[in-house]
Amino acid sequence: MLSLPNLLTLSRIFAVPILVGLLWHPGWLGYLLAFLLYCIAGITDYFDGYLARAQGAVSRLGIFLDPIADKIMVAAVIVMLISTEQAIGGHPVVAGWHVIAALVILLREIAVSGLREFLAGVAVSVPVSRLAKWKTTFQMIALGALILAGALPRQPWIHDLGLASLWGAAALTIVTGWDYLRIGLRHMD
Repeated sequence: MLSLPNLLTLSRIFAVPILVGLLWHPGWLGYLLAFLLYCIAGITDYFDGYLARAQGAVSRLGIFLDPIADKIMVAAVIVMLISTEQAIGGHPVVAGWHVIAALVILLREIAVSGLREFLAGVAVSVPVSRLAKWKTTFQMIALGALILAGALPRQPWIHDLGLASLWGAAALTIVTGWDYLRIGLRHMD
C-alpha cells in the first residue's frame, strides 16, 4: 500500500505546512527556499504517476491521494501569495485584479472535487483531459514564478510571467471546469 509512488504523493502533502511556514513572513531567503521546495514537490507530482504506471503500482490510495495533494498544495500557495508581501517593496505577490484569476482556480478546484465525488457515487469516472493537463502546467508555472518573484522583486519579468501564466491557467480552468460540469450534468436527475 505504501509504494514509492504513494510515498511521493504523501511527501507533497507533508511539504505543504513547510511551504506555508516558509511563505508566512518570508524574506528573500524564505521565498527562495519555498521556490525550491515547490519545485521538488512538482517533480514528485510527475514521478508519482509515472512510477505508478511504469511499475504497475497504480493503487486506490494513490488515485485518492494524488488529486488531494495537488489541490492542497495549490490552494495553500495561492492563499499565501495573496496574503504575503514581496521581500523588497512590500507589495503583495498577487493583488488587485489578479486575485480574481486565483479565485477562479480555487473555486474550480473545489467544484470539480465535489463533482468527481458525486460522479464516483454513481460509478462514473471522469478522466483528466489533455486540456486539464495544460491547465495544471500553466498553474504550476504561475505559482512557481510568483514564489520566485517574491525572492527576486527586482526582476519584474518573473512576476509578469507568473501573472500571465496565472491568467492562462484561470482561462483554461473555466474551459475545463465547464467540460467537467457538462459531463456531470448528464448524470444528474
